[in-house]
Amino acid sequence: MDEQIDQHSDVVAEVIRSRRTIHNFREEPVPSREEILTAIDLARWAPNHHLTEPWRFYLLGDETVEAVSRFNAEIYAERRGEQAGEAKYERWRRIPGWIVVTCRRSDDEVRHLEDYAACCCAIHNLQLYLWSRGIGVKWTTGPVTGTDRFFDLVGIDRAGERLVGLVWYGFAADVPVTRRAPVKEILEVRP
Repeated sequence: MDEQIDQHSDVVAEVIRSRRTIHNFREEPVPSREEILTAIDLARWAPNHHLTEPWRFYLLGDETVEAVSRFNAEIYAERRGEQAGEAKYERWRRIPGWIVVTCRRSDDEVRHLEDYAACCCAIHNLQLYLWSRGIGVKWTTGPVTGTDRFFDLVGIDRAGERLVGLVWYGFAADVPVTRRAPVKEILEVRP
């Protein structure tokens, strides 16, 4: 039994260590809807205080992706010019899969912070599961996601929900190499 536990632990450790934010996706069909629904199912098992289950997931289809990509291009073009806006639009339209994750708002500040943290854990669960299946993810935010128009385009009640992230997914075109500081540099032991 101990050997089996060790093998499972090794698999989990390898998924955690190897997962990377994917910036470039291959242009091929996204994983099946069933695979994504499984990832969302596992995401909701994240720890959350008082079992509030504050997360909401929005799986975006082509029409919504088109509208959000066009809107983002407009924002980008205002800052960097028309050509840059069009390039941004083309890049966003090539992203294979889109999920928006929100957190239900609470008037209680402590609960709202706990719920937001739980939603972050849910996104991480989603990322780890998808990574274990060979599917890359980028969790992002940015100027477009902070606007009322974004919420309108996606059909989210901004008064009732707060954006946690726009999650892109697909097969990785490349996997970045990163490094983490050794534990001894980030850990302090208190007596």
